[in-house]
Amino acid sequence: MPERGTQVRQIPAASVPEGAWLLDVREDDEWAAGYAQGARHIPLGELGARTAEIPQDQAVYVICRSGGRSGRAAEALAAAGWQAINVAGGMQDWAAAGRPMATDSGAPPFVA
Repeated sequence: MPERGTQVRQIPAASVPEGAWLLDVREDDEWAAGYAQGARHIPLGELGARTAEIPQDQAVYVICRSGGRSGRAAEALAAAGWQAINVAGGMQDWAAAGRPMATDSGAPPFVA
């Protein structure tokens, strides 16, 4: 198990496997603007209290806007025993790669 502060694996948004368990750690307003289709939303500030919602029996791909917050979240999850992978470039790269996005409101998604 990696120690806290240990580098975790990073992959570009275009390489996230179809159907992967994707954890979005952005804030509510960022999520509302547009999110990766199929992602689960747990804002970074709530992550510690909501880890029971994250499976430990499969890889968890962590995403934010640009890769910074998700990197910290992935490190913390890896230190606690999860197989966490940071999505480098975050939602900015996800959108640029043309990966599917959605909104709860039905408005056209964008990266806030």
